[in-house]
Parts: sequence; C-alpha cells; structure tokens
Amino acid sequence: MTHEAIAPAGNLVSQEQITALVGRACPVADYRGKKILLIIPDGTRTAPIGTMFKALFAQLGEVTAAFDLLIALGTHPAMPDEAICQRLEITPEERRSEFARVRFFNHEWDNPAALRRLGVIPAEEIRQLSGGLFAMDVPVDINARVFDYDEVIIVGPVFPHEVVGMSGGNKYLFPGVGGAEILNFFHWLGAVVTNVGIIGNPNTPVRAVVDRAGAMVRVPKKCFALVAKGAGAVGVFAGTPEAAWAKAAELSAQHHIVWKDRSFHTILSCASPMYDELWVGAKAMYKLEPVLAAGGELIIYAPHIHEVSVVHGKFIRQVGYHCRDYFLKQWDQFKDLPWGTLAHCTHVFGSGTYENGVETPRAKVTLATGIPEAVCREINLGFRDWRSLRVEDYAHREDEGVLWVPKSGEQLFKLRG
Repeated sequence: MTHEAIAPAGNLVSQEQITALVGRACPVADYRGKKILLIIPDGTRTAPIGTMFKALFAQLGEVTAAFDLLIALGTHPAMPDEAICQRLEITPEERRSEFARVRFFNHEWDNPAALRRLGVIPAEEIRQLSGGLFAMDVPVDINARVFDYDEVIIVGPVFPHEVVGMSGGNKYLFPGVGGAEILNFFHWLGAVVTNVGIIGNPNTPVRAVVDRAGAMVRVPKKCFALVAKGAGAVGVFAGTPEAAWAKAAELSAQHHIVWKDRSFHTILSCASPMYDELWVGAKAMYKLEPVLAAGGELIIYAPHIHEVSVVHGKFIRQVGYHCRDYFLKQWDQFKDLPWGTLAHCTHVFGSGTYENGVETPRAKVTLATGIPEAVCREINLGFRDWRSLRVEDYAHREDEGVLWVPKSGEQLFKLRG
C-alpha cells in the first residue's frame, strides 16, 4: 500500500500533512521495541530531509529499541557530524540532547570489512536486464549495518538522473550504501546507453538492475520518496522502495523537467553551491546536454568548485574526460580502471565520436571554476577565467540561442518533439 501527501498546485506539503503521512505509514504499534535504520542522502540532494527526520523521530524515536542513521554516500566523501546535523536541520545542542540516542554512520563503499555479499546477479539475467548490452556476473554487496536492524527506512528525493533515469527508491541502497562492483557496473551500463538516452526516463536498463539488486536485500524496507521544491516538497510518497519511487518519479517529471522549443549554442550553467567538487557539480552539464546544440558550448560556472574529485581525482587526471566511444574503441586500455569513474568522464564530456585515433566532441564543455587552467587542459576540458565572465551578459537572450541557468543541477532541460 502506498500512502501519499500531495500539495495543491503551487504549494508545498505542510508539516501537518507530513506528520499525518508518517503516522499512517509507520503506526507506533508496529515499531515498538524494534531497531530502525534510517538511510538518507548526503548534502548533494535538495530535499526537506530534516523535516522528515524530525517527523519520523517524533513518531518512532521513543518507542524503538534503536533509531539510527546511515548516510547514503555512494562514493562521495564522508560527512562529519556537524555536516550531518546541517543535513538534518538540527543544532549541535539538539544533537547532544533531544537526538542523543541517534547514532550517525557514514557508508564505507571502499571498506570490504564494512560490506556483506548478498549474492551475484548471473550473466544471463544481466543480459536480459541490460537489453543485451552486457552478459557478466555482477556481485552485489551492501553495507553490513543494514542487517543489524529490523527495518530500513529510506528517505530521499527523486530527480531526473544521468545514470539511472530518475533517482531515488532503491538507488539509495545501490549505489547509496552498496559495494563497488554493482556501482561500477551499472554506472558504465548507463554511460554506454548515454546520458541523453537515459536521463529523465523512469524505465531504464539501469533502473532494472538497481531494483533487481534491491530485491536481494531481505531486511524489511520502507521508503519515503520526496518530490522536492526549494526547501520543501510538493509530494511525499510512502511505501515499498519500488512503489513509492514510481509515484514520485511521475510527479518529479512534472516539476523537474523544463521543456524548450529550441536548442542553444551557448549555455551558462551556474552550478548550485551545494556541489563542492566537479564530481557532483558536473550535474550542471548532465541536466543541460539535451538542449545543447551541436557545435555549441556549455560553460559550467562555479567559482566555489576547486577540486575535480577528492575520491576519484587521481583516476580522472589519469584518463581525462572523453566521449563514450573513446573508451569503447580502446577498451583493452581502460577496462581495468573503475567503470564508475569512466562513466563520469563520458557524462561530463558529452557525446562525440572517436574514429582513426581522432576524437570529435559533439559540443564543447568549458569550466569557469576554481580549478586551475592547467588542470582543465590536463583533463581535456575547456577553461575560462570565471573572473572575466559577466553572468549578466548571458541573461535573457534565449531568442539569440543563449541560455542562462542560475542554479543548475536538479532540473532537467529537454527539447519538445
């Protein structure tokens, strides 16, 4: 059964609606004496996570034997307690008093001791799920902590996503709290299909793999799937990860996809301040690629970004950003590198061709960030000094083929027709 709270047009779901929804979805009698693990995203997703956390704690915090928190980092850097408090919208004093019994954990995707093997998705099943693109055994690991609890409650938003199509649901398990093998596999699967072929589509080969892996987690699961708008939500759906996600994905498509009648030869995509490195700030490219004209230029404007990636920067600087076929047509050279990193490299670079040793991008991607020019050249992206760029020069010029997006990364732009 799916419970839902949807705001009237133009409004946000109220605190009263959220409290009532949590009450319906999580009756106190069902949770008394149980151990609950709440899985939430890190700070790179906009959503009223604090509101949901407080509502769930008010409902269950005093009747459960444990009410703990695991950050679904995927491969993002760990969050210190202070940052987790900010994510939950609680003060350090509230952390020490009202929420003292809640333990905070960060996912450790690269620590084998922190993971447990669920099994393997066999090659024949992968062939079917991937539409024949791959046929290989895929091991599935997950954070071992989930087995210390009677139920896992996933809380997170649903947005158009470059790898899976629409984020959320079981994606907070894989890659959120999953191991490297499943993560690397389905990210590269998404890259082979391409960002433009995947993003904003709910039913994709990657979603099929993620849901298949999710079915291997036998611990009872519940999901609160949020459709965010600013600091609030226009919809909250509670149910199984699959059912709640499906409802939220449908509503997200109505709110998070901006339709355009034309493509643009120049796009100034201003990455949200919540992205602190290019690894996540590159969403400023992913969400705009469908409306970037062939031969055009997309500029990621983010003076606050100074790192390519704390975790993956070594590999990215080793291979650089390139189109998909650059890797596929030289696969023996790259097949032993992390596939998830290769996928990111293709998504940032965008579409292109690689023929007779010559790579031809469909369009140009330029960084106007705090990343030095030498590094931009090293990783095969363009460079602009952000200090010489006047943002206002790009505003209100859509009829000239120039698009300015003041806070990019979560809304997807697509062409009509």
